[in-house]
Amino acid sequence: MLSSSALRVVGEVNGVDLVAAERAAADLLRALGIGLESESLRGTPGRMARAYAELFNPRPFDLTTFPNDEGYDELVLARGIPLRSVCEHHLLPFVGTVHIGYLPAERILGLSKLARLAEHFAYRPQVQERLTKQIADWLAEHLQPRGVGVVIEAEHTCMTLRGVQAVGSSTVTSTMLGVLREEARSRSEFFALAGVNA
Repeated sequence: MLSSSALRVVGEVNGVDLVAAERAAADLLRALGIGLESESLRGTPGRMARAYAELFNPRPFDLTTFPNDEGYDELVLARGIPLRSVCEHHLLPFVGTVHIGYLPAERILGLSKLARLAEHFAYRPQVQERLTKQIADWLAEHLQPRGVGVVIEAEHTCMTLRGVQAVGSSTVTSTMLGVLREEARSRSEFFALAGVNA
């Protein structure tokens, strides 16, 4: 992901045409009846273009795994990882936390990669259900653990700020794979350690 200052310098990066995006943002604001003549609004189309470019371009990361030399076979869980994405239906943010766990097999994962993995899939217009499954499926494919569990709890501003305006509501999604799906005891342990009432 490029910083805002880097995005300002580079006119086009990763297929992002900031000049065209800024023009489109200005057209959208004017079409919605928002004048851009005041000093505080004059730069808003450019800020909008850079903000969305930043929201939609993930930082690259390498999967770092290590041999499970000690034969660790209990649950590894990173809970409360901050998460933010953008709803693909309204392009409004949804914000919450993700809990990611796995039961190791031959390899274990560098712990920071669990947060980076969530960030990677969240950096695009998304629906929470797909995001939950993408994280779990990617982890299962690349790490090949005995089981994977992912739970996302998020507030969707497309639901709280517009439409039904259900302020304070949150959405919870989960994906369980392998042993965490097949064995009730392991699944219950995951939910208990994640602090999720299942």
